[in-house]
Amino acid sequence: MNFLEIANARQSCRSYDETRPVEDEKLNAVLEAARLAPSACNAQPYRFTVCRGALAKKVAAATSGMGMNRFVAQAPVLIVISEAPYNRTAAVGARMKGNDYRSIDIGIAAAYLTAEATAQGLGSCMIGWFNDEKLRTLCGLDTPVRLVVALGYAAPGDPLRPKKRKAPDALVTEKE
Repeated sequence: MNFLEIANARQSCRSYDETRPVEDEKLNAVLEAARLAPSACNAQPYRFTVCRGALAKKVAAATSGMGMNRFVAQAPVLIVISEAPYNRTAAVGARMKGNDYRSIDIGIAAAYLTAEATAQGLGSCMIGWFNDEKLRTLCGLDTPVRLVVALGYAAPGDPLRPKKRKAPDALVTEKE
């Protein structure tokens, strides 16, 4: 698959095949893609905590509430993405420019992770609704959790949904 094929095929999977575990080699490829993602000053200010089995079920419960994200419990793998410290150069740049590069870098890493998941034939969904305190306790983290990524095979018959995106002219302005 080329990148545009991956971008067209990737969607937020909300129905996972609970009987089909994610193979280690595919999980490693997904994590390697995230590791290779660009970040400000190559600081890589994030940590990936891979949760499977009983821990994944507890993490799934920390992403649910008020009727949200019930499907997450079906995913065999949950990747909790938490902040890590900047390197010195990125810390200085963030302070001088008033920009939190960690959020940008975590978004890029998550995009690489989910794109590679698609290339590996896996479904994924980025979860932003969660209980940070519970996730920190479950995963033994002392820094904020920023995203959880559900990962697994889509359930049989889960269709590729049409993309609903803005038109290019609503997103792109070209100037000379």
